[in-house]
Amino acid sequence: MDNITFRWGAAPLATLALFTMALLAAPQAQANDYPTDTRVDYVLGCMAANGQDHLTMQKCSCSIDVIAELMPHEEYEAVRTVMGMQDQPGELGMLFRTERSMQEDLNHFRSVQAEADLRCF
Repeated sequence: MDNITFRWGAAPLATLALFTMALLAAPQAQANDYPTDTRVDYVLGCMAANGQDHLTMQKCSCSIDVIAELMPHEEYEAVRTVMGMQDQPGELGMLFRTERSMQEDLNHFRSVQAEADLRCF
């Protein structure tokens, strides 16, 4: 039987190595990834509060990227729910305004948002 020898060269091996690294890194990169609509909603709200120009859009986009880096999406959504429900009248709103664990989550979000402001604004 003839021996078959493959000569790969450097380029295909480098491509294979990059492909393998990309596959291994993909789950980590997506772990805290926020859906596009969540990011857009944040940027639009940020721009409404800080100005309607291109520079502000870049800063607000940076801000949500930092928040996504520091806080899992599920935690961010929980905080958004608490923030929205605090404005409700009566006992329901009071629960969201006074529950200690919800206030701790809200304080954590505020510290993450402050870090994003320092990095981006």
